[in-house]
Amino acid sequence: MKLHRKENCKKRAGSIRLEVRKSETGSRKRKYLPAAFFCSSLLASCTLPKLFRWLCFVAIFFSISASAALAAGEIVLKVATLAPQGSEWYKILQEMGAEWRKVSDGLIVVRLYPGGVAGDDRDLVRKMRLGTLDAGLLTVNGLSAIDRGVLGLEIPLAYSDYRQLDCVLEKMGPQLEQRMEAQGFIVLGWSEAGWAHFFTKSPVRTPDDMRKLKMFIWAGDDLYVELWKKAGFNPVPLPSTEIATALQTGLVNAVTVSPQGILLLQWYRQIHYMTDFKWAAFLGGIVISKSTWEKIPAGIRPAVRQAALKAALRLRDFSRQTDQSDVEVLKKNGVEVVSVDEKTLNEWRRLIESVLPQVRGSYLPAESLDTAMKLKDQCQRQAGEAGK
Repeated sequence: MKLHRKENCKKRAGSIRLEVRKSETGSRKRKYLPAAFFCSSLLASCTLPKLFRWLCFVAIFFSISASAALAAGEIVLKVATLAPQGSEWYKILQEMGAEWRKVSDGLIVVRLYPGGVAGDDRDLVRKMRLGTLDAGLLTVNGLSAIDRGVLGLEIPLAYSDYRQLDCVLEKMGPQLEQRMEAQGFIVLGWSEAGWAHFFTKSPVRTPDDMRKLKMFIWAGDDLYVELWKKAGFNPVPLPSTEIATALQTGLVNAVTVSPQGILLLQWYRQIHYMTDFKWAAFLGGIVISKSTWEKIPAGIRPAVRQAALKAALRLRDFSRQTDQSDVEVLKKNGVEVVSVDEKTLNEWRRLIESVLPQVRGSYLPAESLDTAMKLKDQCQRQAGEAGK
């Protein structure tokens, strides 16, 4: 009788198998667990009373189920962005997700949350810290919520062209990436959405023109709000997801964004004027939480990073290529470009110079500001020498 029971145990152990998901196409590869793996436990359980044998099989069942889930499991990455669904930015992120799935042999699956449905940039950073989101395409507002040193790249009127900006980012970027990693985030690639301009409901040339208006300011950064107030302006802090409504109701009548951004988000429907000087580069980046990054097998991380970097460069190049055409589209939609002469531009420069001492060490870490200004001067000199 005991011998017969042992033979039955061996048969049951040998019949246990796992089905492991192999590819996106739905084909499956069956993987049989060695009979010896469970046989000793099963044989032992067969000598126990019926209740204990049942408990043994329950335990084995859940062990097998967990192993099957692990073997067939996917790494689902929740990625969010303010870019609206259907936009070129959204399409590029979709293609990045498809590339991640390809290079991981189906292991990584990206769920994309566009159009601010997951919240404003600072919400995305908070959710990544909590683990409810894994990655995001962030603007500088989101990046600065991780490390304020990135604001050194956003000093108004600091750069006259992309070459100078690229030069500073190339030198300063690695240091910022290290600092963000120390905060629990991995920068997979830097991007941008063109040059930020003032978009307003009445013409703005001088600082005094802007002081008459209610300016949108990213919510959650009280230091930034105070800086504008001290300079005599009227900032209105809001999440970016509420700007369209705020423009419609008159809660704000001035925003600082790139032509591409205002087109993508369709704010141009309430805006009538664009001030024609490059206030600052509208920077951003593809960022993933470090905890999520470490869940990705080390062997495929380089390919995942490369796919993200490729996407970030495509976003950057798309923005630069459409700089002028975006302005033309805005003109066709009734937006008037307000020209600014050199004398007026110098008024804005003097305003920035007067504010920088207040910024240093408070709004922006002193080291980051000093480094950014030093690199800016170096890159401008290099550009001047190269142009001779």
